[in-house]
Amino acid sequence: MSSEVKETPETLESYRPLLFAIAYQMTGSASEAEDLVQETYLRYQQLQAQVEIQSVKSFLTTIIVHLAIDYLKSSRHQRERYVGVWLPEPVLTADAEPLPGEIVERREAVSMAFLILLQTLTPPERAVFLLREIFDYPYETIATIVGKSVAACRQIFHRAQRHLAAKRRPFEVAGEAHQSLVTHFLAASQQGDFDELVCDLAEDVTLYGDGGGKATVVSQPLHGAEVVARFFSIISRKAPADTRVALSEANDMPALLGWEGETLTTVFLFAISDGHLAEIYAQRNPDKLIYLQQQLSRRG
Repeated sequence: MSSEVKETPETLESYRPLLFAIAYQMTGSASEAEDLVQETYLRYQQLQAQVEIQSVKSFLTTIIVHLAIDYLKSSRHQRERYVGVWLPEPVLTADAEPLPGEIVERREAVSMAFLILLQTLTPPERAVFLLREIFDYPYETIATIVGKSVAACRQIFHRAQRHLAAKRRPFEVAGEAHQSLVTHFLAASQQGDFDELVCDLAEDVTLYGDGGGKATVVSQPLHGAEVVARFFSIISRKAPADTRVALSEANDMPALLGWEGETLTTVFLFAISDGHLAEIYAQRNPDKLIYLQQQLSRRG
């Protein structure tokens, strides 16, 4: 049966931020999310003349959710063989491509801490939780999208909600004061001021590093203010002469972008609690910096 819903290319394009956000949160990969959005539009073009579409938004969401679940199932063996700690790909969020309103209103929804927690859910659980908690889809719509009953979706959502709440650590929403804290931390690191570094860090701070076996980084998380401060003191002393660092914002968190010459090599992201740096995420896998570099290029 032919579709009775007619969408112009411009209207269809308006769904891109939503679809990207769903795919990114599902997979933790910005580059993969872009590919899944493109595949979603291709599938839509192929199917729109064959099925009756009551809601284009729901139809597109159904496609991208199932593509994301299929991707996660197919890549599971890759994750199991991943070298070291796995972290999501960082994305610029300050003056970058617009995100859907649901994400803007829930800024922590793209934070590293939240994206990492989502990985503890199964792909179907992740889909149900995100569609309900972040994007506010009705249970009836979610049930159609994931192919389960409304009652099952409610049960999955509440189970996922309890699971994440038990593991979730509250962090402060980034603001100017937090940018200043990270600026001070960078200056202390460059000056080799160990005491100032310790003062900026929470006593139980944890540093996570992702090199993917392709770049040097800590092989295991580092815990404690003095241990983490020592790490930054060492890398500051050993940094190549052509290293430069810029303050930015990624995943709605203060971030430091590090270059060696013209190559972006490191992104540090900082989660803040009680005025101290509580968790630090170091992304050094070059494959996971490609999307952010593309964002920088689009900015010119």
